[in-house]
Amino acid sequence: MSSSDTYAFQAEINQLLSLIINTFYSNKDIFLRELISNASDAIDKSRFQLLASNHELRDFMIQIESNESEKTLTITDNGVGMTKQDMIDCLGTIANSGTKQFMETLKDGTADMSMIGQFGVGFYSAYLVADNVKVYSKHLDSPCVYLWESQAGGSFTITEVSDFNLEQGTKIVMNIKEDCVSYLAESKIKEIVKTHSEYITHPIQLWTVTTETKEVPCEDDEEETKNSEEGTIEEIDEKKSTEPPKTKSITETREEWIQINTQKPIWQQKPEDVTDEEHAAFYKSLTNDWDSHMAVKHFQAEGQVEFKSLIYVPKRAPFDMFKQATKKNNIKLYVKRVFIMDTSDDLIPDWLSFVHGIVDSEDLPLNVSREMLQQNKIMRVIKKTLIKKCIEMINDMVEDEDKTKYSKFYEQFHQSIKLGIHEDSTNRDKLVKLLRFETLRHSEPISLEDYVNEMNENQNDIYYITGESRRAVERSPFVQGLASKGYDVLFMVDPIDEYMTQQVREFDSRKLVNVTKHNDVFVEKNTEMEENICKKMAEILKNDVDKVIVSTRLEKEPCCLVSSEYGWSANMERIMKAQTLQNNKMAFSMAGKKTMEINPKHPIIKKLQDGIIKSSMSDKTISNITQLMYDTSLISCGYTLEDPSMFVSRINNMISMGIDVDVEDTSPVDATDDTTESSIEKEPNTKMEEVD
Repeated sequence: MSSSDTYAFQAEINQLLSLIINTFYSNKDIFLRELISNASDAIDKSRFQLLASNHELRDFMIQIESNESEKTLTITDNGVGMTKQDMIDCLGTIANSGTKQFMETLKDGTADMSMIGQFGVGFYSAYLVADNVKVYSKHLDSPCVYLWESQAGGSFTITEVSDFNLEQGTKIVMNIKEDCVSYLAESKIKEIVKTHSEYITHPIQLWTVTTETKEVPCEDDEEETKNSEEGTIEEIDEKKSTEPPKTKSITETREEWIQINTQKPIWQQKPEDVTDEEHAAFYKSLTNDWDSHMAVKHFQAEGQVEFKSLIYVPKRAPFDMFKQATKKNNIKLYVKRVFIMDTSDDLIPDWLSFVHGIVDSEDLPLNVSREMLQQNKIMRVIKKTLIKKCIEMINDMVEDEDKTKYSKFYEQFHQSIKLGIHEDSTNRDKLVKLLRFETLRHSEPISLEDYVNEMNENQNDIYYITGESRRAVERSPFVQGLASKGYDVLFMVDPIDEYMTQQVREFDSRKLVNVTKHNDVFVEKNTEMEENICKKMAEILKNDVDKVIVSTRLEKEPCCLVSSEYGWSANMERIMKAQTLQNNKMAFSMAGKKTMEINPKHPIIKKLQDGIIKSSMSDKTISNITQLMYDTSLISCGYTLEDPSMFVSRINNMISMGIDVDVEDTSPVDATDDTTESSIEKEPNTKMEEVD
């Protein structure tokens, strides 16, 4: 054996190992599931490499051997194997950013250790039951077998081994802890494999030692037989001759490899022949999920393309579902029951990336490559069929008698549905029917169809508002105004809603109207106000608003700010400003100037109108009040104040007027206003009560 090199674990791995070793976790069975899953992946990689290079496939298998006297458990596969660098990269460092999140939840006690496989660090679960782990591995590109060894003490060693019999693959030898020796029992290993790995597509063999008791003739009978052969003459007793020969019991020990996962591929069976328990077991084996699935679709496609498929919806959305760096395809592609790959982007769209499953095609060649898949029209047909079946599966949950089934699904995957509406124009109409929203009247989400059925007779459009949360939008002046007219409003509080509504302009021949945007439906013709207060306020706010108009949408507020019909809403501006690399110039151009809408019934607006017509208010007072109303409208309508300090100054000035205190006026002075006296001195009757 050559000299060994010592390496330090990456800091995150060290922390993870410390958590694994020091945490109490009752269900340690998952360690075997994770190691078998890793072995299966290694075989899949080797099988694919052989197919891609037109080499003959060998017999692949995973072997498990326990030694109770030495307290070791060994797992061997003849898969792709690891080079020395692979060992350093794969067993000493992590590339998955989610592992840090997993460790935080472990510390908080909110995570289940059985989730470990979903974060790409399932190998380290071996330390749940072992205090020392050795990994022997041989890759085709390696000159020899390498031994990786660690006691999880902060470092690991890698040694060249010249006298180890391993052609290609990996052998993991674990020294089992004293309190975990039950995992060395054959019955325990069989139980774990049946529970978690029954449907692994490669043979799992267990080294078994069986004893068999059988009857053999006694030595006395053998002596008598010998004597008879030598010619000894004896008197024949007829009664004795009819008695059976004397025998004795002997015990024979037999050692052999026995396959313990005998279940055939579940997708090859008829759908009606597969039980819910079998689906649950297969789903867990396929995904490494610790929980069962939420829904399943088992079907066989015929026609243009023939293939068999199983697709599952998990009960929870992955934490990294929309992270492009970690996004992966959860559909495994088989050709004639031979695994090909699970990394093809052509099998299912991004919005269905949460779906797990298997596609087994009879029409694709065994040596199909990724490049061929990209150009293969068979793949396009398979993808189209999978999308159709996924939508059918979701609709089955909608129509289920248990109404909580779809609500649980929608709670987890509503963003995926909305992404589908944004990206999938072919199925957009089907997906829109799956949407659910809370409304002003309903705290539980309802469909657009339910909203339309409850609409008032005089209501022609579907009204909605976008925002950060229900609390942020339900008291909006836009919502309160419509509520007073008896209209309900949909609350869209996901950031993706802003993008989705750009693709959904109407439903059931009724237009979707964002109540925070300009709409001619709310415009009131009032010539007197347009020529006086609207004109004056537009003059004062010429740098901030496009125009000032009289509106019917408000109830209790004096005014509001709305964006143009095709411009950014306040919520969209907030989202875009939060983007780290957002181009501010582009954001400003897309936001554009706003329109101020005034409420002709509000006392402040009436007082301002009267003051402008009768010239009973100075221009400075009108300007201050107008500017203050603009600032308060920015806040109430969800926009950001551009100059908070100036807003505070205006508030302080108005407070001083309200309590009749003479303070220095810090409000901005209009360049066209030659008045030097304060508005309080000129107009002693102008009090806060008069304008509020």
